[in-house]
Amino acid sequence: MAPSSRPSVAPKRFVIIGGGPAGTTCATHAARLGAQVTLIEKDIVGGAAHLLDCIPSKAMIATGGAMAMVNRAAEMGLARVEATLDFDALKRRIKDIEDRLENSVSQLLESQGVRLMEGVGSLVSTHEVEVRLSDGTTETVTGDIIVLSTGSRPRIPEWAPVDGVRVLSTRDAYPPPKLPEHLVVIGSGVTGVEFVHMFNSFGSRVTLIVSRQQVLPDKDPEVAAVLEQSFLNRGVKLFMGARAEAVETDGERVRVQCNDGRVAEGSHVLLAIGSIPNSEGLGLENAGVESDHGYVVVDHNCRSNVSHIYAAGDLSGKLPLSSVASTQGRKIAEHAMGLHAAPHRHIDYDKAASAIFTDPEIADVGVAEADAFAAGRKIRVTKVPFSVSAKALINNDPRGFVKIVSDPATGVVMGGSIVGRHAAELISVLALAVTARLTVQDLVESLFVHPALAEVLGEAAE
Repeated sequence: MAPSSRPSVAPKRFVIIGGGPAGTTCATHAARLGAQVTLIEKDIVGGAAHLLDCIPSKAMIATGGAMAMVNRAAEMGLARVEATLDFDALKRRIKDIEDRLENSVSQLLESQGVRLMEGVGSLVSTHEVEVRLSDGTTETVTGDIIVLSTGSRPRIPEWAPVDGVRVLSTRDAYPPPKLPEHLVVIGSGVTGVEFVHMFNSFGSRVTLIVSRQQVLPDKDPEVAAVLEQSFLNRGVKLFMGARAEAVETDGERVRVQCNDGRVAEGSHVLLAIGSIPNSEGLGLENAGVESDHGYVVVDHNCRSNVSHIYAAGDLSGKLPLSSVASTQGRKIAEHAMGLHAAPHRHIDYDKAASAIFTDPEIADVGVAEADAFAAGRKIRVTKVPFSVSAKALINNDPRGFVKIVSDPATGVVMGGSIVGRHAAELISVLALAVTARLTVQDLVESLFVHPALAEVLGEAAE
């Protein structure tokens, strides 16, 4: 009797529009799970927002940090030396980092058998995507699964005549054409304060326009206060409670008119007032995909109202973090390939750790103290300054603190904030504690390295 044979099943076809962290992660995971994957990207594989914004900004901040460390050498018992910025060398360094990362992402995708298409993709039906290729031709690709991950771009109001020379968007400033003599930053959120720190460390004078009564309006007031004091100590001028409403250029000078009558003058202006989703021309209406103010409406599996069309990254309207986008991409691949047929852990955006790469660094995760009190939740808050840490004194940098928020009944860690050196690394311990529902006692009983900044985590948990 001849052995029975099963009919072969064609692999699922994924079509992904947008090659940022969400799209590339989804592509590689889906390919590993046996899917046939096509990835469409118009600019840079790895994502323009990631490789042209996030990575260059952190590279520039690292250079500024190295300069500051050299200039403080005398405080560490060394002969006094002075570091100066080689702006052209910095530009070459950033370009080299971008090229290496793009090449590594492209090679990974190719090694997984992902088809890369250089062009602009748009939905023409629920399963078809038209691609306008870089050579001017068009091609239509069909997918069983469609993933939209086109990212976002800087928001530019009508009153700001961005020219990329004197009036800059964030995309123009990594790095800018020339180092500003006096930079006026509009916007005191995460991106704005990083720019203040970055250019101040390079020697530029900086004025920051703060529309509310504290920088980082969505962060813990104690955290914001430490950063504000650091800025003031470094000579940054703060326009508190001022909202920019007009920008004028006059030769080599730029003026920013505020709603309270104050005027900020400088050599350059930089806008850091948020972003808008790249959904225009995506053809959402052709596939019946629901959106809200340009963001695709998704469920806990990142799936739109059309069951086989997903959205991830900034376009999904969730937390605009590369780490979140990558996780969304992985979850989409797993869900679309059937790995989540049984109950599974969904993405909990409230437990995402984030960091701000200023000096000192700022990081947080989970429940914030102010939010908990506003909601009437019972919490226990403990705070320990880095000034008690031997390692902080060795580093000659005792600024900042660790704050832990926990459940007073169970001791489970609910969240925390860290201000100080290496906060972006240290927050990973609290992120793990929040995700795994560890208790403060678990942290107390952990045997941390001595001397190390992480010891303060254990002390704050007591």
